[in-house]
Amino acid sequence: MDDWTPRTRAIAAGRPHGPGQPLTTPIVATSTFEAGGDAVYARSDGTETWAAFEEVVGSLEGGTAVAFASGVATLSAVLDALPVGSTVAVPTFSYAVTRGVLKHAQELGRLTVVELEPTDTQAWLDCDADLLWLESPTNPTLDVMDIETIARGTRGRVVVDNTFATSLHQQPLRLGADIVVHSATKLIGGHSDLLLGVVVAQDQTIVDEIRAARTRVGATPGALETFLALRGLRTLPVRLAEQTRTAALLVSRLSEHPAVTKVRYPGFGMMVAFEVADAEAADKVCASVRLIRAATSLGGVESLMERRAWLPGEERVPPGLIRFSVGLEDPEDLWRDLLTALS
Repeated sequence: MDDWTPRTRAIAAGRPHGPGQPLTTPIVATSTFEAGGDAVYARSDGTETWAAFEEVVGSLEGGTAVAFASGVATLSAVLDALPVGSTVAVPTFSYAVTRGVLKHAQELGRLTVVELEPTDTQAWLDCDADLLWLESPTNPTLDVMDIETIARGTRGRVVVDNTFATSLHQQPLRLGADIVVHSATKLIGGHSDLLLGVVVAQDQTIVDEIRAARTRVGATPGALETFLALRGLRTLPVRLAEQTRTAALLVSRLSEHPAVTKVRYPGFGMMVAFEVADAEAADKVCASVRLIRAATSLGGVESLMERRAWLPGEERVPPGLIRFSVGLEDPEDLWRDLLTALS
């Protein structure tokens, strides 16, 4: 398997083998197992469906994966390992829910939170935090962080939220990060029909910590959700390749449109952010699209957009910034929809 490409591993890893075995790992819907085997209770021992999903994600990221009920549950599990009084560094522009969870922990006196500009690498090297929560590209401003320099130059545990890039565009563990997290709700699932998260690490001590945290708080993934995420993961390479091609085309055209004041695109992936004059103009654009849906979330086969500054905790985001998750519709249909809305 090590010599297979990521595209092949996404298809072939985590499948049953042997005469008479199903080609696809079935939904194992059980909470408990008959005594005498390796598994006793699903919350602590998992199921075959979990194991198959974790095998594929771990293979793509280069570590051991642990599935969770949601992306936010992965954050809680990582923080669970920190002693009270620890310091956590997080990008100023990053997923609002991540910063909200950290803010709550700080208000309770559990953690000290430091916010740093994502591209100020020296500030990250100087911050001396116990845990550095990196996000690259950042949500929603799409800043790219220097993961390798930060990971290899700091003493703290380094976590990278790899939801936007996915393992197909970057493998943070190979760059020196300790932990990778994904909201599998997004690109991995790919169809806007499930909630799931996943943590990946190479160090077995960290893997054991994460698994123990999952069991302790009961943040276990559902049988159907894990099955759907695994099915979605099988097509991630081809979906993302097509979405990336469409995103690059739309970025080139948006950059030339007179109503667009700025386009943010890291040069890879299917996430785009563009700015118009102000909040009112952005709201009008989002209200005027017909094919693109005005909704939160991202990574599905359908294109979505929203003005991010309307959300609590996103007040620093430019008021006219629209986050655009590029789907799998025909690029020309998407462009006509954008042209109409921008007019």
